[in-house]
Amino acid sequence: MKNDPLLARVHPELKAAFSQMPALDLFSDIEQTRKMNEEMFKNLPVDHSIPISTVEIPSLDGTAQIPLRIYQPQNKNGKLPGLLHIHGGGYVLGFAAMSDALCQQIVRDVNCIVVSVDYRLAPEHPYPAGLEDCYAALLWMADPKNGLDIDSEKLAVAGASAGGGLTAALTLLVRDKGGPALTCQLPLCPMIDDRNLTPSSHEFTDARLWNRKTNLKAWKMYLGENQQEVSPYAAPSRAKDLSGLPPTYIYVGELDLFRDETIEYATRLMQAGVSTELHIYPGCFHGFENFIPQAEISKRTTEEFILYLKNALWPRP
Repeated sequence: MKNDPLLARVHPELKAAFSQMPALDLFSDIEQTRKMNEEMFKNLPVDHSIPISTVEIPSLDGTAQIPLRIYQPQNKNGKLPGLLHIHGGGYVLGFAAMSDALCQQIVRDVNCIVVSVDYRLAPEHPYPAGLEDCYAALLWMADPKNGLDIDSEKLAVAGASAGGGLTAALTLLVRDKGGPALTCQLPLCPMIDDRNLTPSSHEFTDARLWNRKTNLKAWKMYLGENQQEVSPYAAPSRAKDLSGLPPTYIYVGELDLFRDETIEYATRLMQAGVSTELHIYPGCFHGFENFIPQAEISKRTTEEFILYLKNALWPRP
């Protein structure tokens, strides 16, 4: 521990697993990393009482098909709220099925329908492709002709990391386009600032973590040719006006590269009059709840955001 100052700061429940985590160069071979990512999440337990179906919808410009995964209660009765879930992966990695267990837990605990979007990834499809796919998925969810019987008055968006960034970007886009109306947004440990100027963006360089080097590369791939004039829909921290956004729940770990940009974003939301709940988990690094889901701190983190979502979508009279 003396030779590992970062490990000394890690939450006690995460220390043992963190000490075994390998140093990674995620982008030396992106295809290999994607395969490794698929293997990592391939055999996670799923709840067979919550059926999963799939559908494809056209992209906004009609040039691509966007796969969606749909999770819903087996015996639903009447209209239910809907959650659009957006997976993480730095805008360049990840896939919807890796969140099967989480999406099923949300269905079970909240009593809602979850739609998870397999948006197109950079660098093959840089901004705005991924965001447009998320917007297309939300429009599809709000359309009564989709056959899911979703209550379009009770829609929410959630995601972690790049999924959190796309959540924040999508709510900005929805506000500016005039709908569909959102009950709340949950941009969790969000990747929202391409500038990488905060203290925490310099603080975490350890190769076991999503670190500064990795983050800079991912942003470069996501922004593609759009790096001179970066839109707030690409990097929501750049948004000048955060007023009129839906109630927001955010969390971030104390040892997360995104800590300071997340705290700043939450502060600005509150200053803009947006009801905002912010949780900072001590000794927790980026992705801890996914890498070590059995830890009590990971379980509590997940349970707390799901409880917020339940209370937002099913408000008590």
